[in-house]
Amino acid sequence: MSLPQTARRTFAVDRFERPSAIAFTGGFLALALVIWSFSGSELSAEKLIRGIPYMGNILTRMFPPDLSRSEQIFWSLATTFQMAVSGCVLGLILSFPLAILAADGLSPHPVVRVLARGLIAFFRTVPDLIWALFFVIAVGLGPAAGVLALMIDTIGYAGRFFAEAMEETDKGPREALSTIGASKTGLIFSAVVPNAMPSFIATSLFCVEKATRASVVLGLVGAGGIGVELKVAFDLFDYDTALTIILAVFALVVAVEQIGGWLRRRII
Repeated sequence: MSLPQTARRTFAVDRFERPSAIAFTGGFLALALVIWSFSGSELSAEKLIRGIPYMGNILTRMFPPDLSRSEQIFWSLATTFQMAVSGCVLGLILSFPLAILAADGLSPHPVVRVLARGLIAFFRTVPDLIWALFFVIAVGLGPAAGVLALMIDTIGYAGRFFAEAMEETDKGPREALSTIGASKTGLIFSAVVPNAMPSFIATSLFCVEKATRASVVLGLVGAGGIGVELKVAFDLFDYDTALTIILAVFALVVAVEQIGGWLRRRII
């Protein structure tokens, strides 16, 4: 017995549309790019197999973790977290006015908008390790260089998302306030910022998590914190102490992520 026409339509399987010549060419170029990237990476199964004994040796020497320097590791970890919070807070504070200058419809002039977006993109493009090296040369070794590097990195990240959040707000309240003669500052703080606040909070919390992870790496170039301890442990082949540091960093990152997720659920 044949199915009704409506049933046949229900069970019909959607097919992929035949790609256009432009789409086919784009897909082919993307595949060629992936293959070219792997060919230049010099990654091979032979190297992985040859490296397994060395990895096994390192892992064997890591266990059990050495807890004899737990107190010093704890205080270095606390310094790392202080770097992350300080740099993130400074970056978020400076991101807000820069994002206003970069937001379409809020910037005072198109040239200012282009310059502000270019500055944010530049801060985001340069890796945080490069900023850390720059500030280590400028202000010397220690956490101060790490705080400044994290501040710049946060501006590059939060500035972009703050600007996009303000651009995506409902333009109705903004236009209503404009018709009654509200100033640009009044429009921003009465109509734009309240609507964009949930996005601001989510971005800020994620920046704290991001800065916590980045602050560990910055210590490898002399920017202070637990990264210095980790570098010294590996330089001295003290792998059991290195494992203790890695576990401590893991605990800190997980704790910050869990607290950030809980705050997002409660506030947003």
